[in-house]
Amino acid sequence: MLVKICGLSTPRDVEVAVEAGADALGFVLSSSSPRAVSPERIRELVGVAAGAATTVLVVHDVSIPEALERAREAGVEVLQVHGYGAAQVREASAAWPRTWRARPASAGPARVGELGEEALLLDSPVPGSGETWDLGLLGTTPEGRWILAGGLSPENVAQAVREVRPWGVDVSSGVEASRGVKDHGLVRAFLEAARGA
Repeated sequence: MLVKICGLSTPRDVEVAVEAGADALGFVLSSSSPRAVSPERIRELVGVAAGAATTVLVVHDVSIPEALERAREAGVEVLQVHGYGAAQVREASAAWPRTWRARPASAGPARVGELGEEALLLDSPVPGSGETWDLGLLGTTPEGRWILAGGLSPENVAQAVREVRPWGVDVSSGVEASRGVKDHGLVRAFLEAARGA
């Protein structure tokens, strides 16, 4: 199972996540997120990862052409798009080798790859809020590469994995000491709990 730690902002965050066994590392490019980092910092953090985990640029309020440019500059492997329309997701998927699409699980049934994406991330109704949500909203879980996100923490990830059997899990606020600041002990605990499930 893929485990992604998102919203990393310091070299030590990256080192801890890699040492603890994260499969993917998320870096946020956004004008509104407390986890946002500059394109220059993202490039630095990708260098720290040094190929030890999949690097992901997470975007939601920049144009697709800008997102693609930033992804190229940073040297990330995956472009993860949040809140974009179908045409924009198709544009990103056609232009970038690996694109992940994120959407609220409450938006109804979704099929992995229907807009050209490699993986589908199903999130809480308020992405990045850290709020837990009713996994019953998923209805029938998608087939293929889908990632569960939203309100996960070291305390609940194992149960969530057992309940809905995702291809991967994604955490950000559930491993923070304060909004936007990672707690390295919680990062390690999350990875241990997710792997143990």
